[in-house]
Amino acid sequence: MTVQDPFILAGKAYQSRLLVGTGKYKSLQETKDAIEASGAEIVTVALRRMNLTNKDEGSIQNIIESGKYTLLPNSAGCYSVEEAVRTLRLARELGGWTLVKLEVIGDQKTLYPDVEQTLKAAEILVKEGFQVMAYSSDDPIAAKKLEDIGCVAVMPLAAPIGSGLGILNPLNIRLIAETLKVPVLVDAGVGTASDACLAMELGCAGVLLNTALSSAQNPVLMAQAMKNAVISGRQAFKAGRMPRREMAVASSPEIGKISSS
Repeated sequence: MTVQDPFILAGKAYQSRLLVGTGKYKSLQETKDAIEASGAEIVTVALRRMNLTNKDEGSIQNIIESGKYTLLPNSAGCYSVEEAVRTLRLARELGGWTLVKLEVIGDQKTLYPDVEQTLKAAEILVKEGFQVMAYSSDDPIAAKKLEDIGCVAVMPLAAPIGSGLGILNPLNIRLIAETLKVPVLVDAGVGTASDACLAMELGCAGVLLNTALSSAQNPVLMAQAMKNAVISGRQAFKAGRMPRREMAVASSPEIGKISSS
């Protein structure tokens, strides 16, 4: 985005409102190329995929230029409060990260978040000084509770993780974006550029995606498309769309119309 419309997260300003993941690519080079094409400044990585003890070996950290990106460790694959909290504590201990993405998954089939466990984990982490970005369902009540706990961002799913189904419940996403004061970012389910654009038009502060890029036939080109979609959707939201009408309204004025008589 432009300098006049920065994305403020945990007190820091970013120009890009697109956040990207690093999983499922064919190679580390493809991962690097797609990230660069996306224009993202925040890159999320599952802690279990990070080689924190030996960075000389093949590691996602080696392809992310030092200082260019904000690295966002996440607790992907965790199914309990204890597991998620332990994972993110490890991130702080080994890498110094306090800005983290909290995920507590409910079951392996749907990969839906366990909201009750997420709330408990968020409360623990916030009290310990973490800046928590919480992955959640698209329930406005749960989203508000996460904000009240002290999360710096709330990330409702658009659809199940990796499904590419797009935003299944735009009303709830809009309600969450309108209600919360902290940034709301759509996370999970985005499949193509129009999905990302819609998320921004609904009032979201940003979009986080991974599979939409890594599973595209051309991940780098799709990354460029997503970058443009997020910018376009944000501009449309800021501009304010015309009202929807059930009747046609002529775009040309009737006054001054040339008479046929």
